[in-house]
Amino acid sequence: MDADLEALAGSLLVGKVPEKWAKRSYPSLKPLGSYVADFLARLKFLQDWYNVGKPTVFWLSGFFFTQAFLTGAMQNYARKYTIPIDLLGFSFQVLSTDTSETSPEDGVFVHGLFLDGARWDRKNGVLSEQHPKVLFDSVPIIWVQPAEKSKVQKSDAYICPLYKTSERKGTLSTTGHSTNFVIAMLLPTDKPVQHWIKRGVALLCQLDD
Repeated sequence: MDADLEALAGSLLVGKVPEKWAKRSYPSLKPLGSYVADFLARLKFLQDWYNVGKPTVFWLSGFFFTQAFLTGAMQNYARKYTIPIDLLGFSFQVLSTDTSETSPEDGVFVHGLFLDGARWDRKNGVLSEQHPKVLFDSVPIIWVQPAEKSKVQKSDAYICPLYKTSERKGTLSTTGHSTNFVIAMLLPTDKPVQHWIKRGVALLCQLDD
């Protein structure tokens, strides 16, 4: 047995994703069992898309290259309304439901995100304090809607970073995108923005368990 096989076998024995797999994988901090289950869920998501057709709500965490999916949504909008893509940005609306039977006229519905450092108040539609002993909160559907930057309404919303993992750090890939940071989403709040900045509130595509 050579060194590579020995390292792989050692990782499998302790329930850890082998390093050689991780180098070619999407970012993940999950143990081996959860990683395999997550990997199979991603394959099912894409297979269902192929078999049944475009979903009404996209599992954002299920994409290998998340930024490319969001760019694609913006490109579709730019082509539809013949607007230069350089003039476009995103607006974000958190819905009060976890499912939807229809897709939006423009943009995309996404789900599968988690809040770290806060929770989403579904009744009032704003960021709120975490419940005791609850570290992460599942976020309902978010409507990611392309719009002209000049028409995006200014607000006192919290600029919430979205990361692929809780590590919250990454490196620049050959595409010019971060390997971990995805995008910053504007989330409504009835507290000063500094309140959430001090708590380090962020959105995550996946948890570590």
